[in-house]
Amino acid sequence: MSFDNLPLLISTFAAVSSMVLLVTMLLGNKQRTVADRLVDVVRPGPQNSTRISSRSQTSALPRMGAVLMPDDEAQLSKLKRQLQQAGLYQQHSSAIFLGVKFLCMVIPMLVGLALFGLQLLSFPIAILIGTFVGLLGTIIPTIWLKGRKAKRQKVLRRSLPDALDVIVICLEGGLSLPAAFSRVASELHDAHPLLASEMAIVQREIQLGRSTGEALSQFADRFDAEELRGLSSVIIQAERFGASITKALRVHADSLRQKRYRFAEELAEKAPVKLIFPTVLCIFPALYIIMMGTALIRFLEVLQSWN
Repeated sequence: MSFDNLPLLISTFAAVSSMVLLVTMLLGNKQRTVADRLVDVVRPGPQNSTRISSRSQTSALPRMGAVLMPDDEAQLSKLKRQLQQAGLYQQHSSAIFLGVKFLCMVIPMLVGLALFGLQLLSFPIAILIGTFVGLLGTIIPTIWLKGRKAKRQKVLRRSLPDALDVIVICLEGGLSLPAAFSRVASELHDAHPLLASEMAIVQREIQLGRSTGEALSQFADRFDAEELRGLSSVIIQAERFGASITKALRVHADSLRQKRYRFAEELAEKAPVKLIFPTVLCIFPALYIIMMGTALIRFLEVLQSWN
């Protein structure tokens, strides 16, 4: 055997074995899932939740994410907080997220090696492309996470003043603050499902023994929103000094509504600037072709007549 083909054989073996290992892990996870479902059908009972938890622990993505799991407790808590702010509340969300990032990093490199093994690309170009796309794949999940967080914050800012109005009406009608949260969760479920589900979480935390201010503070941490931090501080101060919560919430709701109005005005003022680029790139070229096309045809006809 010639040693000239040794790098080709090594890269082909590495690419094929890595792909076989990845497929085996995924198929093994599916087989375990089918087995767990059969067990659930044969022996249904209260142990399903623990079975689901153990199933997510032994699935393929969390095991891949364990490779990138940070050892520092501060970095791990920061990652969990970012996932919570993006709406990922599951127990193993950090491991699954890191597993997806690991796949986005490894698969382009394996594809590059496979292209080199098939002699479609040279070895330096395949490694360069695989490394570049792999590094890009490590950034894309983080960008998606930040976009999901921004989308949740935008939805919250639009729905929070309406929820505060319902809470104020409930408090004026004689309900307590936890009962008002429960009312918001039921009444606004169709109009604002995200806020209604979060209010239901706040209500459960209050039922488990937390104060209203602490539950709202946790609510603010889950969204990283200044509006919710202001709401929690208003309620905490009202409870501490014995002030009227109804008046404080009404004032806070008015300020949030004015802020939402100013945000809408800011978006309206940015619209003409944003319309410049599609106008210049899409509309003006078509107008130039229509207006100048006929003149250009006539000009060419005149040149041909002179010849």
